[in-house]
Amino acid sequence: MDAEDLFVSITAVICEPTRAKMLWNLLDGRAHTAGELAIVAEISSTSASNHLSKLLKADVVKVETQGRHRYYSLSKPEVAYVIESLASLNVDKNKEKYKPKSPQNGIRFCRTCYDHLAGYVAIKILESLEKNKHLIKTETAYDVTTKGWRFFSEFGIVKQTFTKNRRPLTRQCLDWSERRPHLAGQLGADLLDKMREKKWFRNVQFSRELVLSAKGSKDLYDLFNVTLQ
Repeated sequence: MDAEDLFVSITAVICEPTRAKMLWNLLDGRAHTAGELAIVAEISSTSASNHLSKLLKADVVKVETQGRHRYYSLSKPEVAYVIESLASLNVDKNKEKYKPKSPQNGIRFCRTCYDHLAGYVAIKILESLEKNKHLIKTETAYDVTTKGWRFFSEFGIVKQTFTKNRRPLTRQCLDWSERRPHLAGQLGADLLDKMREKKWFRNVQFSRELVLSAKGSKDLYDLFNVTLQ
C-alpha cells in the first residue's frame, strides 16, 4: 500500500463521525470503557464495540483489561496531534475576519490535549519560553537552550532524564482554538505533570477543561511573567 492509499485508509477510520466523537473524548488522556464512549457518541454498546474494533485494527487506540472491564485510550501521542490539528480546520465562515480572543475560562482557555497543556494558557506559556530564549522554534519542534534547561530544572525537569527516551523531546502541536502551536512532546507532558503537582490546575469532571487555581495564576506570573487578563 503506497502513501496515498495509507492516507485514505487512516482518514476513513478517524474521520467517520461516530469514531471522531470517540477520539475527541479520548483527548483527555484517560482510558474509557466502551460503555462510556458509547454514551458520548450516542450509540449502543454493541455499535461502540464495532467502531472500537476498527480503531484498534488501525492502531489508533489501544486497550487494557482490568478484571471484567476493558479500557480504551489513544495508542500514541501522534494520534492526539492529528486530532487537535484536524479540529483547527474548523474555522469561522468569515475566516479573513477571524481574530483570536482571550477567553477567561472554559475549554478554550485551558485544557488538556492528551498529556500536555493546550488552549490560551498553553500559548501564553510557550510565548514566554520563546521570548526568554528557553526554547527556540524549529521547523516542527523546539530546541531547548542551556538557559532553558536551567529554567526547567527549577521544576525538577532535568536534561539527563531524556537521554534514553524514544519519544520526541519537543513537538509543535497545532492548537485548534488558538490556531497556533502549543508545546507537546515529552517535555510538554512533563511540564504539565509538574504544574499539576504544584496544584496550578483543577480538573473539571467529564471534560478536558482545566481550571486555573489562584496559586497557579500567581506562579504563572512569577515564573513566566504571564498575566492572564
